[in-house]
Amino acid sequence: MSSSIAEQQPQGLRREFSLWSAFAFAFAFISPIVALYAIFGLALSAAGPSFWWGFVLVFGGQFLVALVFAMLVSRWPLEGSIYQWSRRLLGTGYGWFAGWAYMWTLVIAMATVALGAAGFVANIIGIEAPSGGLQALIALVILLGGTAVNLIGRGALKVFMTASIIAEVIGSVGLGTWLLLFHRHNSLSVLFTGGGADIDLFAYLSGPFLLAVAFIGFSFVGFESAGSIAEEVHQPRRYLPKAVLFSLGFIALVVAYSSLAIILAVPDLDAVAEGAVADPVYETLTTALGPGIAKPVQVLFIIGFLASFLALQTSGSRVIWAYARDGALPASGALARLHSQARIPTIAILITTVVGAALFGLSIVAGDIYTLMVNFTAGGFYLAFLFPLIGFLVVLLRRQWTPARFSLGAWTLPVAATAVVWAVLQFINIAWPRVAFDERYLDWSVWIGVGVLLVLGTALFASVRENITPAAVVDDLEAEDELADRR
Repeated sequence: MSSSIAEQQPQGLRREFSLWSAFAFAFAFISPIVALYAIFGLALSAAGPSFWWGFVLVFGGQFLVALVFAMLVSRWPLEGSIYQWSRRLLGTGYGWFAGWAYMWTLVIAMATVALGAAGFVANIIGIEAPSGGLQALIALVILLGGTAVNLIGRGALKVFMTASIIAEVIGSVGLGTWLLLFHRHNSLSVLFTGGGADIDLFAYLSGPFLLAVAFIGFSFVGFESAGSIAEEVHQPRRYLPKAVLFSLGFIALVVAYSSLAIILAVPDLDAVAEGAVADPVYETLTTALGPGIAKPVQVLFIIGFLASFLALQTSGSRVIWAYARDGALPASGALARLHSQARIPTIAILITTVVGAALFGLSIVAGDIYTLMVNFTAGGFYLAFLFPLIGFLVVLLRRQWTPARFSLGAWTLPVAATAVVWAVLQFINIAWPRVAFDERYLDWSVWIGVGVLLVLGTALFASVRENITPAAVVDDLEAEDELADRR
């Protein structure tokens, strides 16, 4: 037994999250506002109004993934989710690299979300075109503020997540309904216009539409994060599968509805297609509701980005903590230590803060590192998803799977196989080095990130592999803790 596991035996993480908290956490991870704002202009410019059907396609594929993850979290409700599942499916080395990809995707996404929020903060305080240095400084303030919330404890996190859901749903659904009722400029027929008269259907689907689907892929990740806090949730085998599925479904509904409302309210779709409108979401809202709506809308954007930031930082720190508890990182004893009466993995949280600050510094001095980070993030999530999906399919084909409380019965194998096919195709679609940037290396962002992580991960894993605690030890500790929680 490793020293880090031994240190954790007397006190585990506290189970302070309910079904609602787990749902709110996953919902906030990729908030509807962040999901919509991040991809709407890109997808609309790439494929026209009919990009909206991409929401249906991506949701269908991701719902299959969510069903698999619901079965996995029901069997292994362990902190670290993708890392823990993959390890138990196909071994320690396989799981270590799965978690390594997931950990870095979370931390890089956390930094990019903070930088995105910084732009809105700058606009609200009257700075329309902040320099890279100023934007990084504002992002650092956001990082430090978010870290403080995470260090206070789960109570502060729950309050903020609940408040963000209320604000985002009112903002997204309320504004969307107002636009549909009073500011429609386009009919539903625009959703069937495809690429226009100059491009046939196959060329449209295999070109512009696939590019839009790659952008939309970023909108429907994060549902798995409910599993990242599994050991902090009451009755996780009962509640976490519901949190995974409900959060994805609710986000998809809100994003698709809001997107439809904005598409039908855009005053000049041709101008958007030509690239004359830099921000069609903001432009449409201010045209419909007047310039006075600008700051309230940006406040909603900031709330969404901050909630997403907090969920990403929490998820990233919990994956780090899960590794450290297993002795799978250098300095695991310190990283796995819990602090204060709330039993918070303080050092793991601070590690995400240090890495985030370093990424902000790189965004100033290393060229367009921000774009590279944004591009890598979507591909990184799908790469991380592939580890447990493929592992689960292999175990099913070997007839070694033991169903848990949540199961699909006879549908398990076809759902798992289809989910793997979907995730492989979507990863390739996102990672494909299309010519999209003047700097060609940015088109290879996903593969550059994968290569760097593979080299660093191989060296690090070689240094810690002999110290990693057997999975059965952690499983026994978690089972004892859950049994105590039920009492």
